[in-house]
Amino acid sequence: MQPPIPIGTILQNRYRLLKILGQGGFGRTYLAADQGRFEEPCVIKELIPAQSSPQIIAKAQELFQREAVTLYQIQHPQIPQFRANFEQNQGLFLVQDYVEGKNYGLLLSDRQALGQTFAEAEVRQLLQQLLPVLAYIHSQGIIHRDISPDNIILRQSDRLPILIDFGAIAEIATCAQNPDGTIAPGTHIGKVGYTPSEQLQTGKAYPSSDLYALAVTAVVLLTGKEPQQLFDDLQSIWRWQQFTPVSTELAQVLNRMLSYRPSDRFLSAEEALHALQTISIPPIQGGTSQAHTIAVGRNPVAPNPNRPKAVIHPPANSQGQDLMAIILVGIALAILAGLGSWVVVTTILNKDRPQVVVSPTISPSITPLPSISLTPTITPSPIVSAPPTPIPSPTPSPVTINKPVNLSTNKFTEQGKLKANETINYIIAAEKGQRLNAYISGEGVLLTVLGADQKPVSDRARRVSLWEGTVSNTGLYIIEVKTVQKLPASNYKLDLSLISPPPPTPSPTVTLTPTTKPSNVEFDIQKINLVTPNDQVKMPGKTSPQKIKRYLVKAQEGQIMTVGVEEGNVKFNVRYPNGEKVADATEVGLWQAQLPSSGEYQIDVIALQETNFTLSIGVGNKTKSP
Repeated sequence: MQPPIPIGTILQNRYRLLKILGQGGFGRTYLAADQGRFEEPCVIKELIPAQSSPQIIAKAQELFQREAVTLYQIQHPQIPQFRANFEQNQGLFLVQDYVEGKNYGLLLSDRQALGQTFAEAEVRQLLQQLLPVLAYIHSQGIIHRDISPDNIILRQSDRLPILIDFGAIAEIATCAQNPDGTIAPGTHIGKVGYTPSEQLQTGKAYPSSDLYALAVTAVVLLTGKEPQQLFDDLQSIWRWQQFTPVSTELAQVLNRMLSYRPSDRFLSAEEALHALQTISIPPIQGGTSQAHTIAVGRNPVAPNPNRPKAVIHPPANSQGQDLMAIILVGIALAILAGLGSWVVVTTILNKDRPQVVVSPTISPSITPLPSISLTPTITPSPIVSAPPTPIPSPTPSPVTINKPVNLSTNKFTEQGKLKANETINYIIAAEKGQRLNAYISGEGVLLTVLGADQKPVSDRARRVSLWEGTVSNTGLYIIEVKTVQKLPASNYKLDLSLISPPPPTPSPTVTLTPTTKPSNVEFDIQKINLVTPNDQVKMPGKTSPQKIKRYLVKAQEGQIMTVGVEEGNVKFNVRYPNGEKVADATEVGLWQAQLPSSGEYQIDVIALQETNFTLSIGVGNKTKSP
């Protein structure tokens, strides 16, 4: 796996990385500050494909774009809001709201440190609060695929459980292992022990697959034990009730959700919620419930120990009368049993969703009916992570609109609405050395900056919301504006500015020869030796207008150099070994590029006043495709 992105790096000229929140087999999650929203915290998820071949990268990008559209359409207060997606340096990134609070895995650890676990009432409340969330995402054609205590956060502000980390990132990564988009054999999505058999064996997930994982989460919180300690592999049976005292009714709900076959579980989150809300859980009297897994679609009536039992006293007659009485009672019981069976079957056939209520007067021999519906049922199809709103057919033909922009006043602003099949090209005439700034706001619209060759001017200028840079050549530049793939339409606002450099003045850093620099400016020069490939150092220092801090870094042609300001209100300039300024590395806070030549590169840290700072400098080899 690729090394983590250095903390302090600014992605897309907007998101400043603060710390790593987590790392898995398919990528990393960072906490970042959104500089476009007054340093508001947000979460950035980085997808790292296991392979770097062009086919794999293209497939990952296609699936990533499709999943971004789907996540964009999720609007629920208990799911972090999707903000943006972008690509940078062959990395794929998602941006979502940050949720302040602890996940239930950490909360359980806190309880266990005190010798406690979650109470039945707490787990029942958790189920009642999360099942409506599952019902919502399932109605949108989305399956979570990765429910576990670690992926549910108890939000600090309102104490509601928040569902995070959809299995979409894992699905994209696994599907991208093969060029045809199939999941590699032996690869599955979901946490071990929480994933149902159909998801493990075939990679397919259904609404009932999420119900299974939620039930495993519930029994783990109740018992404080891992799923592997609760599941009997030999008999494929969950044995969790011996570790916690729970009511029989709640056990029935959870055990049905834990059924091995998807068809034996509840058909939907709404059905599970209805079963949970209609049961009456009695006070816990102590001891351990030993109830077996039974169907909860029915409402079995428990026997009442306080109800007096019927006692038949034989009359004082002859033996013939006794025999006749027994025969008559038997006939009556047979008629009642037949009538009761007819009522039960008729009720099942006439109901859309069978709910057989067994009367206490019916013989117990007819209550254990098979937990299947007699009406035709539709086997759930595998859920494809595609936008729930179908795309109109036929698809409108692509439309390209060219708009020349006159930036003689240095600024340009336009608001509009962009359709899915439209591309707007804002054409700008710029001169070498001018600084071009482009910013677009609006959900679901991104821009790409193209040079005179009709190609993006850099990797950082592709499908972004903000780009700032120095024009390297005189000519026409295009700001290409498009919607996110498959999004029907979106409003947007575009801001452009073109700033000419000030008239040339003698600069203290024109050459590296000390005799040519003005007498009132000094340089504090320090050489940095990066010995091994992919080496990186953090350099603390001090700079001022009178004494500029300068670093000399030796590097080879083809290597990738990365420079970034981690602390301090400073900027830096970079020069090639021949003393010429690097065009897009003048007064910047972050710079990365593949080096065109070998030699000693010069990095000057500048500030308007004396300032302490920390600079991150790294040199690495270019990653080669297999």
